[in-house]
Parts: sequence; structure tokens; C-alpha cells
Amino acid sequence: MKKLHLIILALVLVFSFTGCQSKGADTRPVENNNLEGDLESILDKIYETADVEDSVKDYIENGLQTTVITAENAKYYLGKEGIEFEEAIASEPLINVHAYSLCLVRVKEGADVEKIKSDIKENADPNKWICVGVDPNNVIVDNVGDVVILIMSDEDGSALHDAFLQLKEK
Repeated sequence: MKKLHLIILALVLVFSFTGCQSKGADTRPVENNNLEGDLESILDKIYETADVEDSVKDYIENGLQTTVITAENAKYYLGKEGIEFEEAIASEPLINVHAYSLCLVRVKEGADVEKIKSDIKENADPNKWICVGVDPNNVIVDNVGDVVILIMSDEDGSALHDAFLQLKEK
């Protein structure tokens, strides 16, 4: 009888331990607002769905360059060094008479997204280009989950912003 009790107890312990193991390396909560996919695919979705003005559509279709943002060039694109991010990219025209930059930043897990947004909003340079600049009112910083967007455009960037916000609903 004791052996039967020990066997049952051992089975209960084995099943309880296996039931409590984590499933995979992703420790983010299942119920979150984080956008799925890499930043380039998110950028592509924004450009595909945004109802932008013809001038913006022109440089989207004719020569945007995607650049990886690193710790070394973060100040140029985001206005500040030391921002905690996992990955970041910038989308800008190769040559254009319009000032335009769209940056996506996936923040590190556990980082303060609101502080990062505030740092970018306060420090992004709307006059970083040599011959053109952006009205500070045309600087948009927002987030969906762990992805922060920075839009600086001498044209109205609200269509791009709206397309970004709609991604959280999909």
C-alpha cells in the first residue's frame, strides 16, 4: 500500500512540475498591445495602408532609404543618445526637397515607453537637414505597445500616424 501511495505521489509531482514549466523564450504577456513582426514589415504595412498626400506618396514610391539606427547614430535620428531599444530603423528619402523622416523604435522589455517617447519628442531635431526643416508642430511621437514611431515631415504626417495606430487593431 505504501508503494502505491509513493508512486501516485511521484506521478503527481512529475505532472505538477511539467505543468509549471515556461513555454518558450518569449516572456512577454500573451495579452499585450505589442505589434508583431520586425520593424521593416511594420514600416511596409504603414506605407501600404496610409492615405497620404501625392507629394508624400511620390517620395514613398521613388526612393526611401531604410537605415538601421544604432547607438552611434541614435542622436541624429532620435535626438538623444542612450535610449534603450532592441531595434530601430529610419526611413528617409535619398534626395528630396521635402524634410521627411519616419523612425520606428522597438523598446527593450521593461523599458519606460512613456519616458522614451518624451525623450524623443523633446530632443528630436526638426531642423536636422541642411536646407530644409520641419515645423515643430509636425513632429509626431506615439507608440503601439513596445513600438514607438517618430514622424517628422514638412507635409501632414497624420495619415502615416493613423496607419500606424490602425496596426494595433489587426
